Amino acid sequence: MAHPSQLGFQDAASPVMEELLHFHDHALMIVFLISTLVLYIIVAMVSTKLTNKYILDSQEIEIVWTVLPAVILILIALPSLRILYLMDEINDPHLTIKAMGHQWYWSYEYTDYEDLGFDSYMIPTQDLAPGQFRLLEADHRMVIPVESPIRVLVSAEDVLHSWAVPALGVKMDAVPGRLNQTAFIASRPGVFYGQCSEICGANHSFMPIVVEAVPLKHFENWSSLMLEDA
Repeated sequence: MAHPSQLGFQDAASPVMEELLHFHDHALMIVFLISTLVLYIIVAMVSTKLTNKYILDSQEIEIVWTVLPAVILILIALPSLRILYLMDEINDPHLTIKAMGHQWYWSYEYTDYEDLGFDSYMIPTQDLAPGQFRLLEADHRMVIPVESPIRVLVSAEDVLHSWAVPALGVKMDAVPGRLNQTAFIASRPGVFYGQCSEICGANHSFMPIVVEAVPLKHFENWSSLMLEDA
């Protein structure tokens, strides 16, 4: 998860997030190169007293500064489109979970099971155990198996919400009356935190998302216990 004074993204916990990190670095290097070139040209023009009459009216220079930006845009657009299509791929999910946004909590329903669902509320500050994170901990976590394709159906019951977990590279709007879907694969065990990313009222800051990725055997044990309690 994020920590104080962090400058970069959170560590990737899914293949899609790894691709997003690589694309970010790729685009950032292009921005650095463009910025350095522009800064050099500005400094050179301001500091030198020499002029070149061929720069003032040159067909070759106009061709270069027209073609070069087009090539740079293509170098950015192609990997960007590739990742967009990767994020939309949903192939044979092993588990489907329905996430419903409410004011101000989330409810989860494991649709592959007959009666497995629960509400997830933020744990108040005064009830936090040592080591838990303020405004990020929930009383019920969304538990998923590791290295399994997970499909999440996202909707809302009242106003606009957004189900977002940065480490998994997932962000999907929850719209009342509309069922959106997204998918991800947790590549390692861990607990991944997110928050509602759409301003949804007075307690918008107090509806965290906690995803716990565990080995398949542990997930089966957890689901059995939840079904027994239900």
